[in-house]
Amino acid sequence: MRRFVPPPGCPAHAAGSGAMPLEGPRFHTEPVALYREMRRQYGPVVPVSLPGDVPAWLVIGYREMARVTGDPVLFPRDSGLWNQWDRLPEDWPLRPMVNVPLPSIYYTVGEEHQRHLRMVEPALEAVSPFELRRHTEQLSDRLIDRFCATGEADLTADFAKPLPALVLGRLLGIPDSRSQLLVSSLTELCDGGPGALEAYRTFSGLMGELLAAKRERPGADITSRMLAHPEPFSDEEYILDLQSVTAAGHLPTADWIGNSIRLMLTDDRFSASLGGGRHSVGEAMNEVLWEDTPTQILAGRWAARDCQLGGCRIGAGDMLLLGLGAANGDPEVHDAADERAGGLRNGNSAHFSFSHGEFQCPFPAREIAEVIARTAIEVLLDRLPDIDLAVPVASLTRRPSAFLRGMTDLPVSFTPTPAAGGHP
Repeated sequence: MRRFVPPPGCPAHAAGSGAMPLEGPRFHTEPVALYREMRRQYGPVVPVSLPGDVPAWLVIGYREMARVTGDPVLFPRDSGLWNQWDRLPEDWPLRPMVNVPLPSIYYTVGEEHQRHLRMVEPALEAVSPFELRRHTEQLSDRLIDRFCATGEADLTADFAKPLPALVLGRLLGIPDSRSQLLVSSLTELCDGGPGALEAYRTFSGLMGELLAAKRERPGADITSRMLAHPEPFSDEEYILDLQSVTAAGHLPTADWIGNSIRLMLTDDRFSASLGGGRHSVGEAMNEVLWEDTPTQILAGRWAARDCQLGGCRIGAGDMLLLGLGAANGDPEVHDAADERAGGLRNGNSAHFSFSHGEFQCPFPAREIAEVIARTAIEVLLDRLPDIDLAVPVASLTRRPSAFLRGMTDLPVSFTPTPAAGGHP
């Protein structure tokens, strides 16, 4: 394959520095320093090279991110525009991330996307916040009961990772007896190991099973409300939308929980909350969305025509990757706000952690994720008030990905306590 040469209009070309490979340990060990170096070398839009020397642009400027995500005409989410398809081998590792011509809410564009949104968004919006909190409290207690008497746990595997899937299972109408299958298939999918393909088949089969059950016996759940929507959808569309809702809500919420707990365990500002108070939980969660967001890079957008962005000449059909985490930390916006009013982090939610514009995470889905994450952390701190890291902070590791940011494990210790019991 030919090597990517940045176009003459971009700073990288002038500097003769070429494209930056979008891989390597620094994306998960020291992303803040890495993005600082990128800004210094390239500016707010970075020419990057994906596996196989495939070219793309990584948007890391806050203002540039707002422009790209706010203009679906110039920068649509339409992978069919990509000017690299004829170069890609069939086994290109990131092909599933961009070449997914599926009729679901996540991959459709234009009016078709709006049609799916009209079905899914009201179904999510109708979730009772009281019921959601009750489910999260019950399932948090159930998970904590499994390890609370031992005095130690891995909060990633034992708590943060399974909880969102269990809660979402209840909201969708999946019986608790089948919820463990949902947890195991989603976990295998997220890990991306040799069992991922079989896990996807299991996940799809579970959604098909759920659809058939709710068609026969509707209930007060998301799936039944989707089926009651008056516009016609095929079984494939229903199943794909159910998969999208579940998968999109699972790992980002799990990492939001894990990253927030990590912050509270390693930053003295949140020590009061670890003593049983709750006033800092929301602050820690908001800071994570600014500084340690679970979704670091999102693919993507494609330029509908030649244009200029951040001093670079973007060609028609070029891929733009959304550097959500990097844009959140853009010093041009961040530092100015810090000087004026305590920073954008200080109770401000103008971050890109849920993306922005037409294809951003639907607002009801954000609310569901926030209630799950906040309730989970509050229950954990209530049940285990003296929780502490069981390993040195420096030994904690992140998922080895430039795209996602979460803990591979989070070992903790605490005073053993008896199980609470009494929960369904």
